[in-house]
Amino acid sequence: MQVPMEIFKCFYINLLATFIISTVLAIDPYSQALLSLKDELVDDHNSLSNWVVPSAGKLTGKYYVCSWSGVKCANGSTTVTSIDLSMKKLGGVLSGKQFSIFTNLTNLNLSYNFFSGQLPAEIFNLTSLTSLDISRNNFSGSFPGGITRLQNLVVLDAFSNSFSGSLPAEFSQLANLKVLNLAGSYFRNSIPSEYGSFKSLQFLHLAGNSLSGSIPPELGNLKTVTHMEIGYNLYQSFIPPELGNMSQLQYLDIAGANLSGHIPKQLSNLTSLQSLFLFRNQLSGTVPSELSNIESLADLDLSDNFLSGSIPESFSMLKNLRLLSLMYNDMSGIVPEGIAQLPSLETLLIWNNRFSGSLPQSLGRNSKLKWVDASTNNLVGSIPPDICVSGVLFKLILFSNKFKGDLSSISNCSSLVRLRLEDNSFSGEITLKFSHLPDIVYVDLSRNNFVGGIPSDISQATQLEYFNVSYNLKLGGTIPAQTWYLPQLQNFSASSCGISGDLPLFESCKSISVIDLDNNNLSGIIPNSASKCRALEKINLSYNSLTGHIPDELANIPVLVVVDLSNNKLNGLIPAEFGSSSSLQLLNVSFNNISGSIPIGKTFKLMEKSAFIGNSELCGAPLRSCPDSVGILGRKGPWKITHIVLLSVGLLIVLLGLTFGIFYLRRGIKSQWKMVSFVGLPQFTANDVLTSLTATKPTEVTSPSPAVTKAVLPTGITVLVKKMEWEARSIKVVSEFITRLGNSRHKNLIRLLGFCHNQHLVYLLYDYLPNGNLAEKMEIKWDWAAKFRTVVGIARGLCFLHHECYPAIPHGDLKPTNVVFDENMEPHLAEFGFKQVLRLSKGSSPTITKWEAEYDAATKEELRMDIYNFGEMILEILSGGRLRNAGGSIHNKPWEDLLREIYNENEAKSASSLEEIKLVLEVAMFCTRSRSSDQPSMEDVLKHLSGLKHIDEGQ
Repeated sequence: MQVPMEIFKCFYINLLATFIISTVLAIDPYSQALLSLKDELVDDHNSLSNWVVPSAGKLTGKYYVCSWSGVKCANGSTTVTSIDLSMKKLGGVLSGKQFSIFTNLTNLNLSYNFFSGQLPAEIFNLTSLTSLDISRNNFSGSFPGGITRLQNLVVLDAFSNSFSGSLPAEFSQLANLKVLNLAGSYFRNSIPSEYGSFKSLQFLHLAGNSLSGSIPPELGNLKTVTHMEIGYNLYQSFIPPELGNMSQLQYLDIAGANLSGHIPKQLSNLTSLQSLFLFRNQLSGTVPSELSNIESLADLDLSDNFLSGSIPESFSMLKNLRLLSLMYNDMSGIVPEGIAQLPSLETLLIWNNRFSGSLPQSLGRNSKLKWVDASTNNLVGSIPPDICVSGVLFKLILFSNKFKGDLSSISNCSSLVRLRLEDNSFSGEITLKFSHLPDIVYVDLSRNNFVGGIPSDISQATQLEYFNVSYNLKLGGTIPAQTWYLPQLQNFSASSCGISGDLPLFESCKSISVIDLDNNNLSGIIPNSASKCRALEKINLSYNSLTGHIPDELANIPVLVVVDLSNNKLNGLIPAEFGSSSSLQLLNVSFNNISGSIPIGKTFKLMEKSAFIGNSELCGAPLRSCPDSVGILGRKGPWKITHIVLLSVGLLIVLLGLTFGIFYLRRGIKSQWKMVSFVGLPQFTANDVLTSLTATKPTEVTSPSPAVTKAVLPTGITVLVKKMEWEARSIKVVSEFITRLGNSRHKNLIRLLGFCHNQHLVYLLYDYLPNGNLAEKMEIKWDWAAKFRTVVGIARGLCFLHHECYPAIPHGDLKPTNVVFDENMEPHLAEFGFKQVLRLSKGSSPTITKWEAEYDAATKEELRMDIYNFGEMILEILSGGRLRNAGGSIHNKPWEDLLREIYNENEAKSASSLEEIKLVLEVAMFCTRSRSSDQPSMEDVLKHLSGLKHIDEGQ
């Protein structure tokens, strides 16, 4: 009886379980449907952990689903009315089969997730829906048909997906629809003319797609729309005058849309309009004076077009205007006095036009002015006396004009952060009270006529990063004693200023990277404490009256690239430590009283003779050979010793010659290997390299890179070895170019240590950096500080190649796999110039002359592509790899939406991080502009990233 009893118990338990489950499912069909949906989803973060049915019992008068996260039921009812799965980090492809049961659902929110695939048309069976939010996902393909079944729909938000195909015309049949957001996908073709027939629509957002054709004039029939964004597309169109009929419109953005023609005066009929953005188009003609009829207008941005003519006098009627941006056009005439009378004006951007006359003298008196940029015009007169009277002006940019007068109007402008007045005719003393400028970061007063010296309280500007007063020929004075103590100071330039006195001690100079003090009257010695400036890359003290020795400590600065001490009264020896510097590119000591021998090292051999002339007691390459007293023995020795040594060397050469002669007879001249080492490579032979390679199997990397392998040399050093083939006739020109690459040293470039070659093969030896590349880094989560450091490091490496190598060296293949990290996670550019090496190795450039001609012809385009690729790389870093190869499409996305996405991606919270992210994204946008003339140089990029130059301000 035992066995049958066990069978009976088993049968009873299964029957009971089936009954319980059936009962639960029968009384809770919503739970059944959502559990089925849960099974389809990818929920790596366990966001739906409470979507479970208890193993026993049931809820009284309420379904289980009503207690689950994101689910709401009607009050006192078991009817599900809302499903909100937003921001739960869910993924997967939705089948939609579960939705049919939710007949009373009014709200479905799937936003901020990772759903992909096609949007299931079954969603349109939810006929009670009033709000459908599927924004910020990755739904793709054409938008499915059938949405007309949702006649109760009020809000449809599909922002930032990957939909393609044409915009569905049937949306216009949704009589109750008030919000339609289809921005940030890949919709193409024209905007359907039917979109002019919406009955209740208030918000229309179609920006950031690939729409083309003409903007339909039927949109002018949208009498209920208050907000319309249709820019960042690829129209072949003008602005339809009919848009002036949208009587309720408050916000109109058609920026970055390839629009041409004139701005229609009919837009002045939009009497409720508050914001009008038409920047970054190809609009021409004059600015319609009729726009002054829009009394409610607060933001007007017509920048980056081809507009001409003057600023309409009637703009003085725009009493609510906060932003007026006309920069980067071809406008002329004077700035009307009425602009200064506007009571709400905060930002005035008119740079890069042809405006003349003076700025209105009452500018700043009648409003809380925050930002003025009138640079690169033909303006004259003085700085308006009350420009900072409101106490909130933080940017004043007036460079490259013809301004005169003094700085009295901004002496105590405590809100200033950035001040650029260079290339004008300002005069008088520099009356800036740095003790009253706690936030000042950037000051450029160069190329003016200031006198009276550098203000002595400059050391109190604790946030100052950049200070330039160069080419104020009568400035005079001395360098304030505490200058180098500024904790953030990176660039200090005071060339050709008539400054006298001694150099202050460098007791605290942790941030400074550039010191330019040439063409002054400085005297005394170069302080030994200069070695404390560990970030110093360039120091120019030429054309002064400095005396004493060159400090040995100066040679120990790890990143020092340029040292110019020419035309002084220095004496003594050149510190031998300079010979082993891995970063030094130029040491100019010409026209001093330097003696002894020039240090041995290829760094010095590659320097021009002009860097050492004018020192009668200096010898060694590239000058004349040194006499015996400073010859190879280092001091004068007996003739017999010298004779013996030379004889021994001669015999050794003969023996080696015989040995190698036998070797080559046996192996053949074609297998002769030579080793060329650059500075920093320990001495070893070609045979050492070849022996090391036999133990390692090369691995292929992405084209065009040849075979690459890691090798451990006999010295124990690990190097990266790249193998390539060349033709005999190209050996000379390729060797010379590789030598240029090997002598291009910067902390953000991977070091090329040397190369080993015969008549057919070349092995290039690089530092091996063990911490992976940028492509691998982007596959994991990393903090914003590390991202920012990486972007700046890449920019520094590119800037060096583009602006400090002569001629410039394009990288040629900038991509994440060619950015590698050292032990301190500092980025280094790999494979720079290698594309050119491969071209030359094919033997197509048999002579130096021909190579130089071909190189010059190709350089400009390759440099441009470096900048473009850098912009794309930034986008990829900012988006965690999501925006890959996005340079061509990113300009179609609205700026505010893109910035918000990037903020969210990087989880930025602090004000400084938010500002840095915005700054870096701006750089990416400028670098990926389609017109090369609109792209910044890498020098401008680096200044911008260092907080020293805002590209969008024309600086």
